[in-house]
Amino acid sequence: MKRERSARILATLGPASSSREQIRALAEAGADVFRLNFSHGSHEDHAERYRTIREVEQEVGRPIGVLMDLQGPKLRVGRFAEGKITLAAGAAFRLDLDPAAGDASRANLPHPEIFAALEAGTELLLDDGKLRLRVDAFSADFAETTVLVGGVLSDRKGVNVPGVVLPISPLTTKDLADLDFGLSLGVDWVALSFVQRAEDLREAREIIGDRAWIMAKLEKPAAIDQLEPIVALADGIMVARGDLGVELPPQQVPVLQRRIVRASRAAGKPVVVATQMLESMITSPVPTRAEASDVATAIYDGADAVMLSAESASGQYPLEAVGIMHRIICEVEHDPAWRAGLEASHTPAESNTPDAICCALRRVTGLLGAAATVAYTTSGFSALRASRERPVAPILALTPQLATARRLALVWGVHAVPFEEVHDVTEMVEHAANAAVSNGFAKPGDDVVIIAGIPFGRSGTTNLLHVARIPR
Repeated sequence: MKRERSARILATLGPASSSREQIRALAEAGADVFRLNFSHGSHEDHAERYRTIREVEQEVGRPIGVLMDLQGPKLRVGRFAEGKITLAAGAAFRLDLDPAAGDASRANLPHPEIFAALEAGTELLLDDGKLRLRVDAFSADFAETTVLVGGVLSDRKGVNVPGVVLPISPLTTKDLADLDFGLSLGVDWVALSFVQRAEDLREAREIIGDRAWIMAKLEKPAAIDQLEPIVALADGIMVARGDLGVELPPQQVPVLQRRIVRASRAAGKPVVVATQMLESMITSPVPTRAEASDVATAIYDGADAVMLSAESASGQYPLEAVGIMHRIICEVEHDPAWRAGLEASHTPAESNTPDAICCALRRVTGLLGAAATVAYTTSGFSALRASRERPVAPILALTPQLATARRLALVWGVHAVPFEEVHDVTEMVEHAANAAVSNGFAKPGDDVVIIAGIPFGRSGTTNLLHVARIPR
């Protein structure tokens, strides 16, 4: 199960991919981490998928990460007396807290937090941006609007308020119950939806602690205004292009994607590019050429992972989608321009000992043509900082913590292996050489570059770099 690529694949499980045979086939085809989408399915469904993933993990002999994706707040209009209405451009339309069924003149909007954040001129997007309203007048319980872009509006369609920070927590009552359940299962990552501010990460951290790593989903324009503080507090970042593309003009999304990837890479935080990457493969066995280019662009930019949503969860060709994504990544990573691009977009290391060691690791590995780098890590810190440098040689992360190995399954270039703790440098070198050979990364006569922290077993103390030649 050794991967011949550095970027990772995050595949969503669902009705099309829930059996043991399907999950194992997806893992063998290239899926490194599985996403459990808590917007759909019961706790029993997710528990069964989680158990199956762990059984498959034992069978394939490779740590597999599990990410639970919280639904977050869903802002929706109420119901209509006839199920749907048609709004014409230029028409007046009222939104209010009255729970009565709506008609062509008004609709229920059961979200006082939206009214509390409105300003005259604010635009509201309905049904994924298909309809657009301008707020002309408002109070704490209503808004009088003018229809800018009309169309059909039916029951319970979503509402987006771009450019406005809503006074609302990213964790709903449902999310809190889901989170408690997911953490009891043992998920490795928690994807936090509806992130608007750095404070949202602090709120989640108070609940999650160190039981899982937190991935901030950037899907609100307000989050982009606080990009650096959010990246600093999160363990990972997801470019959630679906919702982001609703609230922003399409031409801005590629620019923001690249900005988010660069900010995450500079901070050494894993970054995932998600949504509609191979959308046509929901119903087609092959992607469009544009979709293949979209995946390739994320890899050229240095993203840690790319994600499949409905393609693997409910599509007709989940295995084919993972397979083609794997092949696109491999093709890009064999292009000399890919490595040149990573070097050109590399940012300077921070002025501290761990980053100095990992910066040297990158240079030494390249100069010596080392077969592998070996990072001893308990918390995952050393492997994350090594990955930030994007070294030429693969990173073999040896950790005594299975939970750490599973979390690192999402990280660029890292091949995590659960391993016993070492107690001195001689033992460290011997175990690193044996692990590199036994896992297929090196052979006798090759050089390996080792980083670790002394004293051993203490997190965040990366202060040692050692070059070792594997005995013939």
